[in-house]
Amino acid sequence: MIEQALSLKASDRYLLLELLHTSLDKPDPEIDRVWQEEALRRVKAYDEGRLEIVSMEEVFRDL
Repeated sequence: MIEQALSLKASDRYLLLELLHTSLDKPDPEIDRVWQEEALRRVKAYDEGRLEIVSMEEVFRDL
């Protein structure tokens, strides 16, 4: 299958790539729920002063 895909012309390989990517890029309600809970947990910690923050300048300075 891989050999067949690699033998396609570039435009067809790109189309195949897009189709494969689209098939994998489906929302997962469980992952969305977990991230929503995490975001709310972090906002609450920030509001309560329990979350150490770092300025954008500090973050990029250390890169």
